[in-house]
Amino acid sequence: QVQLVQSGGGLVQAGGSLRLSCASSGRTFSTYGMGWFRQAPGEEREFVGAINWSGTVMHYASSVKGRFTISRDNNKSTVYLQLNGLKPEDTAVYYCAARSGTAASTEPGNYDYWGQGTQVTVSS
Repeated sequence: QVQLVQSGGGLVQAGGSLRLSCASSGRTFSTYGMGWFRQAPGEEREFVGAINWSGTVMHYASSVKGRFTISRDNNKSTVYLQLNGLKPEDTAVYYCAARSGTAASTEPGNYDYWGQGTQVTVSS
């Protein structure tokens, strides 16, 4: 069983930055593909970014490409999401996720474990 514990998030002004972290329990973190998703009120959960097991392949949603960066540190069993140039439309609850496969995936149905979610609010 994998547990994902998220930290970071909060309230920031438009144009600001935040870093989200997601720490995994267990000893097999380096074998998991990891992803970040977000869900705004009244909206469906949407893909933000994903990274493969070695950190060499990343995918991003077009809405965040060039502003957000996903990375991982397998020694710390942690995946990060750096959010720069934040916009009010980035306001959402952000979730990290792990999948029992080494590839990065953009599909939430491909993920087996989810973090608890963390709120990101961007004021205009």
